[in-house]
Amino acid sequence: MSFLLGVGVLQMQPSLGGREFYLMVLAGGLGAVAAGMLLCGRWVKRAAHRTWLRPALLAALAFVAGFGWAGLRAEARLGDALAGTLEGVDVVVRGRIASLPQAVGEGWRFVFEVEAGEVDAGEVDAGEAGAGETGVPQRLLLSWYPDRRAAAVLPALTPGERWQFVVRLKRPHGFANPSGFDYEAWLLERGVRATGYVRADARLLEREPAGLMQQVHRLRAQLRERMLAALVDAPHGAILVALGVGDQQGIRAQDWAVFRRTGIGHLVSISGLHVALVGLLCGGGVGAAWRRIPALALRLPAQKARAVAALAGASAYALLAGMGIPVLRAWLMLAVVVLAMLSGRAAAPSRVLAIALFIVLVVDPWAVLAGGFWLSFGAVTVILACTGGRLRAVAGWRAALRIQLALSVALIPLLLALFQSFPLVSPLANLFAVPLVSFVITPLVLAALLLPMLLVPAHAATVAMMAVLERLAALEHALWEQAPPPPWLLGAGLVAVGLLLLPRATPGRLAAPALLLALLSWQPPRPAAGAFRAVVLDVGQGLAVHVQTRSHELLFDAGPAYGGDADAGGRVVLPYLRATGVRRLDALLLSHEDIDHVGGAVSVLDGIAVGEVMATEPDGLVHWAQARRPDTALRRCAAGQSWFWDGVRFDVLHPASAGDGGGRLEHDNNRSCVLRVWAAGGALLLTGDIEAVAERAILARHGAAAVAAEVVVSAHHGSRSSSSPAFVEASRATAVIHSAGHRNAFGHPHAQVRARWAAAGARNWRTDSQGAVEARFAATADEGAGVSAWRDVQPRYWHGR
Repeated sequence: MSFLLGVGVLQMQPSLGGREFYLMVLAGGLGAVAAGMLLCGRWVKRAAHRTWLRPALLAALAFVAGFGWAGLRAEARLGDALAGTLEGVDVVVRGRIASLPQAVGEGWRFVFEVEAGEVDAGEVDAGEAGAGETGVPQRLLLSWYPDRRAAAVLPALTPGERWQFVVRLKRPHGFANPSGFDYEAWLLERGVRATGYVRADARLLEREPAGLMQQVHRLRAQLRERMLAALVDAPHGAILVALGVGDQQGIRAQDWAVFRRTGIGHLVSISGLHVALVGLLCGGGVGAAWRRIPALALRLPAQKARAVAALAGASAYALLAGMGIPVLRAWLMLAVVVLAMLSGRAAAPSRVLAIALFIVLVVDPWAVLAGGFWLSFGAVTVILACTGGRLRAVAGWRAALRIQLALSVALIPLLLALFQSFPLVSPLANLFAVPLVSFVITPLVLAALLLPMLLVPAHAATVAMMAVLERLAALEHALWEQAPPPPWLLGAGLVAVGLLLLPRATPGRLAAPALLLALLSWQPPRPAAGAFRAVVLDVGQGLAVHVQTRSHELLFDAGPAYGGDADAGGRVVLPYLRATGVRRLDALLLSHEDIDHVGGAVSVLDGIAVGEVMATEPDGLVHWAQARRPDTALRRCAAGQSWFWDGVRFDVLHPASAGDGGGRLEHDNNRSCVLRVWAAGGALLLTGDIEAVAERAILARHGAAAVAAEVVVSAHHGSRSSSSPAFVEASRATAVIHSAGHRNAFGHPHAQVRARWAAAGARNWRTDSQGAVEARFAATADEGAGVSAWRDVQPRYWHGR
């Protein structure tokens, strides 16, 4: 646990200290503990003092070792970096496809391992080069899309093939929002140190794979194609593919929603449960046969033979699943259990679990950043607590029911902290789905890898399972959603869980329900009456702003679409709203119909209750709003509209009535809805995509006082066509926020625009480099307004690297 704490503290650091620093930390910690142990043995006379001093010194050593080891690993991985001079330029790379290629529309996405010395990167600054001299990292995540101008069709990609590509690369970068997914940390854990896309000159150099894992990925690809061919038009065929070879890309979005609301997502991703199940089946079969052959049983006890077979079967299945990070963690845990059994020593289950935890952290220090790490070890701990230390063991269906109920309650604090929700129907769903998946569907899928006709009964069982799960997911209160609790309350919840798992007569156990009730009753603080807060979310090249008053919520725009079924509404806006404790939007205001502003509206309307949708042209939104939310009102956004929420005033400044102004004001950008939100502590101006002509019209219609605001969200993401000198001067802003995508093709926000705002006395904030930007406006003029950025509030050493 001390080693875990040391690793966790390192992963919270905003910056690293250098390789030499962590070597000194390890050496200094070892020396200090050795000296302490010597002192303890020679000079500490009382045995009572030695009993706590020695463990304390060892715990300190473990903490230092965890901190230093994680720091050394982080320095080594960050050293394999893309040189800054190579970002956004054409680079010729040669290497091999090192993962199962994922189909993305008409293109591909895959991990590419660059061969040493096989890079034509031009001139690279030696100070910026990565681990190699080329300045290009060893592992890249590449996308390859067909050239639409040439109507080209991409070839089918096979793992292990050796290719030459001309690529454009960039350093890892993802969105940074409160409680949002950290894409940069996800890439770091997997050793991917640059992303990019194939530009041209794609040449196949060699078809045959060169290494074991490339052979494994090729086998996985072949099995996937065989399964898909046998599951043509099967609605849930992708679930069977996920169980067979660990490829989840084909699972439908609606199925993922069902898994989330019923809490069985762990059943369709190859995890510890599946690895252990395969080990159990293989070990049980070999053990049963081994006992019936005396010569074999005399050479090796059947129990040990069963353990070896279990590890071998689980290893084969883990390889078949691609040996990804979650599968690797599960395999390591099982390997420790088997090795402990083979050692012939009686080891307490808690000690075996601790050794597994230590080995996982040594292999993968970034595991503490993954929710699956905490849930897997937490689940095993709960199972051990339920099945161990009892005078009368409970078996059969009673044991299964007890374990499932214990897991459903014990994991509530972790689920709230990690995912801001937990399924209330999870006990019922898992009691039904776990045995069906474990003992019927998964064995049939694995057998179907040799006999494809077995996929038919496997799919029939899956269809029956999904029918039941869809009914459970459709229940109104199937899912409990809540903002993540603060650390102190999360700790209290974990203490409550620990108390509930203790024997019935344990003193203080009755206090546990009260602690859990406090955890479930917590709500995040909201602005005071007369105050408000606004968060400009990091959605890429688009806009989404959440405005919150004491008791009301407004979303100004919903962000862009990302292609396929992905959009900012589902990827960013809804997770942020759940993490903030928002369960209903009073208004969704869509400034205009550009896809970078309304691309996420469908997901928002599908995912949360909306009282009213406002837009400049509401007739075009009927198919979005009323088809999904019949009770949602539609209203035209027009100049002159005003309303008050909790002492905060909202004024619509633009557009005026149809036809007013004519000419360029009829352009979609210049018809953007412009909203001014103001209170005693200051004003916020949301400008959509208006250009200079609309800015002049607003000033002429309302005067300079109407656009005065402490904080302005720049028009059109900081384009040169907006933020005219007169408008900037009239706003008298102290802060301007540019919502733009990282390294976007338009150059937003433009340098001239940033300089213009700075010259007027406003500080430039930008979501592409600083993440979500929050502006808080107090209820009194004395307190005023404050602005902060998420990457500044929670910096991590891998950000920007």
